Amino acid sequence: MRDINPADKEWLQREARRLGLSMEELVRRLIHTARERAKLRTSPSEAFRELFGEKHGVELPTLRRFAYRPLDFRDEGGG
Repeated sequence: MRDINPADKEWLQREARRLGLSMEELVRRLIHTARERAKLRTSPSEAFRELFGEKHGVELPTLRRFAYRPLDFRDEGGG
């Protein structure tokens, strides 16, 4: 546990002591919990599809990929 804010470290130590864990174990559990919660989050497009998708009578546009195309400033008229 290097380069951690001293106030945060004190909080971690207090919480670990209160729970009867080592500070490292508490941090491991916090990281595990955060990762599990992140798995449950849906992306905005998935949430939109669930709320307004085919189940609800809305036809959504097909998924497309848009690539970066550099601008071309050449004169198209040729003169």
